[in-house]
Amino acid sequence: MFKLYWRPFFRTLIVSAIIIAVFLVYRPLASSSTPIPFVKSSFDWSTYTYRHPLQSVAPLPTGKPHRFPPVHSKFRRESRAAATQRISRQQSILKTFKKCWQSYKTHAWLKDELQPISAKSKNTFGGWAATLVDSLDTLWIMGLEEEFYEAAEAAASIDWAITPDTSCNMFEVNIRHLGGLLAAYDLSHEPALLAKAVELGDMLYAGFDTPSHMPPFWLDFEKAKGGQLAADDHQISAAVGSFTLEFTRLAQITGNPKYYDAIARVTSILVDHQASTQLPGMWPTSINARDQTFSENTFTLGALADSLYEYLPKMHYLLGGLEPAYEKAYRDSMATAIEHLLFRPMLPNNTDVLVAGSTTVMDGKPTLNPEGQHLSCFTGGMFILGGKLFSLPEHVDIGARLRQGCIYAYDAFPTGIMPEIFRMRPCPSLEVCEWDEDRASETLPEGFVSISDRSYILRPEALESVFILYRTTGNTELLDAAWRMFESIRAATETEYANAAIDDVTVTGKPSQRDSMESFWFAETLKYLYLIFSPPHLISLDDYVLNTEAHPLKRLK
Repeated sequence: MFKLYWRPFFRTLIVSAIIIAVFLVYRPLASSSTPIPFVKSSFDWSTYTYRHPLQSVAPLPTGKPHRFPPVHSKFRRESRAAATQRISRQQSILKTFKKCWQSYKTHAWLKDELQPISAKSKNTFGGWAATLVDSLDTLWIMGLEEEFYEAAEAAASIDWAITPDTSCNMFEVNIRHLGGLLAAYDLSHEPALLAKAVELGDMLYAGFDTPSHMPPFWLDFEKAKGGQLAADDHQISAAVGSFTLEFTRLAQITGNPKYYDAIARVTSILVDHQASTQLPGMWPTSINARDQTFSENTFTLGALADSLYEYLPKMHYLLGGLEPAYEKAYRDSMATAIEHLLFRPMLPNNTDVLVAGSTTVMDGKPTLNPEGQHLSCFTGGMFILGGKLFSLPEHVDIGARLRQGCIYAYDAFPTGIMPEIFRMRPCPSLEVCEWDEDRASETLPEGFVSISDRSYILRPEALESVFILYRTTGNTELLDAAWRMFESIRAATETEYANAAIDDVTVTGKPSQRDSMESFWFAETLKYLYLIFSPPHLISLDDYVLNTEAHPLKRLK
């Protein structure tokens, strides 16, 4: 009787304790009682007058946002043992982040990057505290309240006019700084962060004041102020097409359509030429943005083009499906990519994975280059999201196979990490093909032909696809894969102060390290890992669109 009477009491007590613990770990940060002070920059780009005036300004699409099918999986209730393991792993990732953040704060505060071996600092993106701004939403998501508000106050005092450089990389500043500020505002609703984002948005907006209204790669400040900017005649396509999410969200929040107009013009040009390139449906890695021509012959989903394609389904989602151009552009480009860029590598035991390569067109004939990139691992998540949004189950399957290809590459090497760039032997089609033992390499893992770049620079893309597949399927087996990847990364990259890029993933034992830790280690790699092991409602894919730097932007619903 005594046991039967007390058992419900103890069960209730245990459940209550768990609920309180989870609340303390995962509660969103409360707004600061004192607003963060905003310090105005010494040059006001909002007063800038366009030298190439616009005849009209495209408004944001209006109407009732479409009701999308749920992207997020309905997760099953986990066992107590599974919850304990998941939380333990999540706290290990948090511990790694906190160590790195403390080192950044101590040795590189307000600098762009911490050098994780020498404990020195360097400026790589204008000296505008890239790591700090890139990490704001990660601090919020991880529940680091004191650190968030300290960093947010510092970010709100950045002066965009103070820099040792004469120009800035528009693409990088957009995805890291503008994306970071917008996401931090969407999460915290701190007005100073929005004000600082508007300042930066106005500066980047000036970069679209060219005769073609296409942005240059470098925003030269003095040329811009003198009305002398021109788009490049050899411009990276990703650097032209990857402002859409950030500028659209800025327009949505502020109600100012000029930001959306700037990227709508670029999208219109891209769409107009999509069917007339040398590989119809896709855009080459480099374009003539000055003359708006697309005649070059190399095509990829990887470096130089990646986020141009990544943003197509995400823009459709962010706009609530109210602009059909993005869905059509995604469907057309991915149909071409599936036919000409994706390949199934020849592997023992008929292992069913896919890899994203590249294609060169000569005399009208496309030729596959079966070269994989760590950067291209984002494609798994892109296909999964596109498949969910556009009811294309075959894309979800392709995304899962691409993600598995990246996990295979991680598991294949002694460090447990995939190399930056490598070649594999392709099957004749995406279907099964027989393993040819006679053609196997004697020095490389099975399936690999050569490795042109053996480094790992703390990239997030493979974990990004694991995160998206996990959140969309609820498949808990992915947790073990993500943990295995984290343990391998931590073992190879950990230093006294933080984590460092490594030179060679193929060595046995501790690889040599580089004194480099880019801001995406905080903004993406550790954030994706933390979210994988967090409750699935934290940054739900039904509520947010993540930019290419993993900054969550609130979407229209």
